[in-house]
Amino acid sequence: MTARIIDGKMIAARIRAQIRVENEKRLQMGKQQPGLATVLVGDAAASQSYVRMKHRACEEVGFQSYGHQLDENATQTEVETIVRTLNDDPKVHGILVQLPLPQHLDENAILDLISVEKDVDGIHPLNIGRLAQKGREPRFVACTPAGVMVLIHSVVENLSGLNAVVLGRSNIVGMPVALLLIAEDATVTVCHSRTKDLAATCASADILVAAVGRREIVKADWIKPGAVVIDVGTNRVDDPGSKRGYRLTGDVAFEEVKEIAGAISPSPGGVGPMTIAMLLKNTLHSAQLLD
Repeated sequence: MTARIIDGKMIAARIRAQIRVENEKRLQMGKQQPGLATVLVGDAAASQSYVRMKHRACEEVGFQSYGHQLDENATQTEVETIVRTLNDDPKVHGILVQLPLPQHLDENAILDLISVEKDVDGIHPLNIGRLAQKGREPRFVACTPAGVMVLIHSVVENLSGLNAVVLGRSNIVGMPVALLLIAEDATVTVCHSRTKDLAATCASADILVAAVGRREIVKADWIKPGAVVIDVGTNRVDDPGSKRGYRLTGDVAFEEVKEIAGAISPSPGGVGPMTIAMLLKNTLHSAQLLD
């Protein structure tokens, strides 16, 4: 039996359409246009591409976007000054510092400066900390983990009692996803490079989230028949025959795993579109809270 394909592009498009409608209603009521500000340091092609996509997405749903680009050699003070200015700007409801930053900059210090009220990327320590506490809710949930949960819920309504395995423990994806799954009463195992018998642990999962950045590490024999598999990985593979000279693939060996899983998200085309959709959703939420 071939798995159901979880179409992140389609789900993200539906969310963006809903956001556009909600925003039109608020503008008709005379409320302020939501504003997202991006901060980009350097000229890395991938980062520039990601930032352009976010600005285009804002335009599509009727948000205002503000781009701030600094030279690769920008100082810590220069970057922090921009963040402080954006914190105080009433037209800006969300601030996104594009990662990674150049190595000479203190990334944590810069991210910590973002106002928790404008942390639409959901990576401020206060937001992550609230996510980890019972009875507390973050103002914003990190965009990629939030998108992962939407994809899971597109095929599984109730996660209570299910075994969930998260492959990867990064602050940006792995750990927040694990916390979100725990909050919905799943029994969660977080795997990493020191995990013993990784394949067997993954094969126990009703829900497997792969987020380690290793090309097609998850094979068919790692999958419990009927499991839901969410592939967060995006890896470049040289491909001289393609226009770009490379192709993208996930952490999951898609073609073989789809014959075992009950549902699977592809990469690309699964989690990626959801990340921007959830960024827009968080920005609208910020505007609503700051009205």
